[in-house]
Amino acid sequence: MTISDQAPREVVKFTDAERSIVSVLAGIYTTRMLGFFLLLPVLSLYASQLPNSSPRLVGIAMGMYALTQAVLQIPFGRWSDRYGRKPIITIGLMLFFLGSVIGALTHTLIGVIIARAVQGLGAMSAAVTALLADHTRDVVRTRAMAFIGISIGASFIISLIAGPSLDVIIGVAGIFWLMAVMALVGLALLQFGIPPHIISDDSRSTSSSTSLLRVALLPQLRSYFMGVFALHFILSNTFLAVPQILVHALNIPKDHHWRVYLGVFMVSLLGTYGFIRKIEHARSSRNVIILAVSLATIAQALLAIFNSQLWPLLVIFTVFFAAFNFLESSLPTGLSRTAPLSDRGAAMGVFATLQSLAAFIGALLGGQIATHFGYKNVFWLSAAMGLIWALVVATNSDET
Repeated sequence: MTISDQAPREVVKFTDAERSIVSVLAGIYTTRMLGFFLLLPVLSLYASQLPNSSPRLVGIAMGMYALTQAVLQIPFGRWSDRYGRKPIITIGLMLFFLGSVIGALTHTLIGVIIARAVQGLGAMSAAVTALLADHTRDVVRTRAMAFIGISIGASFIISLIAGPSLDVIIGVAGIFWLMAVMALVGLALLQFGIPPHIISDDSRSTSSSTSLLRVALLPQLRSYFMGVFALHFILSNTFLAVPQILVHALNIPKDHHWRVYLGVFMVSLLGTYGFIRKIEHARSSRNVIILAVSLATIAQALLAIFNSQLWPLLVIFTVFFAAFNFLESSLPTGLSRTAPLSDRGAAMGVFATLQSLAAFIGALLGGQIATHFGYKNVFWLSAAMGLIWALVVATNSDET
């Protein structure tokens, strides 16, 4: 999160071309993430009901998508630098479609794990983010990323609301079919909404000569990479534990979970807006980032203590999401500004790889903790990761 100190900028409008690109890519992100998020609030409960299930296997099912994403995000990002963003995004959507069909047809936990693995092979996030960065000026890129973030946030809240209800109506198999449809919608937007030669000569390097290791070790990028790992480690654990606690500790039926998620998310937007306003007017973003990381960390610790009490849980969960939403949008924005232009896709690939790897490791370790100590102690694991992140940010004067 190495965000340079800067005075507030004068508002500059999108050009027509920028507005078109942002709108189409927001649509692709929305359909892609809607397909992904729909399973988030129901997969843990569904997987735990399948034959031969255990908290360890549930954690693997939750994290397998992220593992295969982690394996291919860097190659997909690099290939997008060399061969173009659009072909790589197309391949990613096709793989997500195939994995969704497998998930719809399976009736075993191993089948679900395989389906999630194939879905994750479509690691196109870096290519989509790089395409957006390619065709927006620096002065409007934060706003463009924020627009994408809003579309992802909308997908997230719609999924949290609709996922439990759809599970009751059409089941997880039906959700997988819906995800397949979302992949096809994304393909249509890509093919008909983005011209075939959208990449300009100065926005893509044909050589991409910088090694991936060198990109990953660039000093100006390292805190972005560490930050996204910690953030998604925590998110993965949160949604491994929260659905279980809502059902088993608070006796809230899963088809009512959407009410919890809707209220939490809507109120959290006020806090997220406060963070955004604060960072826009701050001469240094570092203190704002430290505050957000600290609040997310404290929230995880408090969830470990007050998870069996509904109203404290709702308040704490809201604070966590206010900080999470802000951090989720600030990290890729800063990275897109800082990464070398010729290696932007590769840098986004490293970023997305660590994001996915964190989700897998978080779910895997969280499953182990839940197996031996119960789901409420998963929050302590997340709090420990948040504390490490907060200490790194606080002790590094050059990075946020």
